[in-house]
Amino acid sequence: MFRFIIRKLFYGILVLAGVVVIVFFLFQGFGDPERLVMGQTGDSATISNIKKELGLDRPKWKQFLLYANDISPICIHTNEEIRSEQLKGFFIGGEKKLGIKIPYLRRSYQTKQNVSEVLMNVLPNTIILAIAAMLLATVFGILLGVLAAVKKDTWLDTSSVFASVLGISAPSFFAGILLAYFFGFVLSDHTGLHMTGNLYDYDVFNGKQLDLKNLILPAITLGIRPLAIITQLTRSAMLDVLSQDHIRTAYAKGLNKRTVIFKHALRNALNPVITAITGWFAELLAGAFFVEYIFGWNGIGKTTVDALEKLDFPVVMGSMLVTATLFIFINILADILYSITDPRVRTIV
Repeated sequence: MFRFIIRKLFYGILVLAGVVVIVFFLFQGFGDPERLVMGQTGDSATISNIKKELGLDRPKWKQFLLYANDISPICIHTNEEIRSEQLKGFFIGGEKKLGIKIPYLRRSYQTKQNVSEVLMNVLPNTIILAIAAMLLATVFGILLGVLAAVKKDTWLDTSSVFASVLGISAPSFFAGILLAYFFGFVLSDHTGLHMTGNLYDYDVFNGKQLDLKNLILPAITLGIRPLAIITQLTRSAMLDVLSQDHIRTAYAKGLNKRTVIFKHALRNALNPVITAITGWFAELLAGAFFVEYIFGWNGIGKTTVDALEKLDFPVVMGSMLVTATLFIFINILADILYSITDPRVRTIV
């Protein structure tokens, strides 16, 4: 088990290293970031000062090494860099120190704020949105899947299958626009919902207040596709389990239908559903970008899109690295859970 975890972590680090290379050369390796920041009207002296300040006057290979050193937990920094960038960690040595630190994602071009602080302020909102969407998809997906399996070949089964196919086919941004328009604008007086909103509202008199109703529409939008998939998986697994001998034996012993379905059949049908849930949670973190922007949800997705519009590359690069790290971590955690429930996975992977 220990070797399995080490192997998965090693693969995860390799993937993350590849992401670092792609992110750097995509946003800083090509073109002139300082020209994008200043625009075409910037004079040569100002641009030269900006290049020096941002370290863009060095060769590209050296820029990459410095960037890798900044974002790496194991690093070498001077005393001046540690003080000026307020690096947090443990350092040993003289003028140049070897250290283990919290990765430094540099500073925003626009606000000069530490990118880590910018992203950590909004990341909890994205995680809350993803969890809410996954809970909605899991609860309703399992219930609809069980209902479709129990009522096989009836209008309930046909309707559930049709709705799940429609949910898989509909892009999140398209579903989000429709939900925001109809329930947040046309029917707003009846639903009490709005097209945009954050987890917290700010009132002049009462200050910061939690407002969960703003979570409803983005969570539904984000949860539509996993709900559809979980519905189909639950239906297929339930149909397979309901045809097995131990279910017929349970009925023969006089157990009522509800007990047989939820205590015996559903328990044995949940393995593929659990696999889908763990896999889709990582997908939701990435899929939240468009949904957050549509609903004005103050999460990491909206922050990244806003940074792209302002050409604030450090924020965009930091966002991509944080999202990739979460994605890799969740997938490693899912693999570990699979190996615990089914030891055969360790021999296959």
